[in-house]
Amino acid sequence: MPKLHRKDDGRPLRDAMARAGLSIPALAKATRQVDPAGKGVSAATVGRLAGQGKTARTTCELKTAWLVADALHQETSAPLQDLFAMPTPSTSIIERSTPDADEE
Repeated sequence: MPKLHRKDDGRPLRDAMARAGLSIPALAKATRQVDPAGKGVSAATVGRLAGQGKTARTTCELKTAWLVADALHQETSAPLQDLFAMPTPSTSIIERSTPDADEE
């Protein structure tokens, strides 16, 4: 499954957190409340997604993005697509295998 990319180096995520009045630990706690399994997203992961330093991450799993966006949506109207973007489609046309007819 493709990973989602945070938009604008996480600025929309940080802005949504500020509008919701949620800190990194509070957002992590809010993700546990919207997760059917009750696990949520760790504060460290939220920090990496919202951060700007060298530990910041630009991509995350769909489930992580979904839980973060859903938790924020409870407090703001920011939808997932405002916070995260799908990766661009690959334009690679390199042949990855040799057809059976070419084998000797």
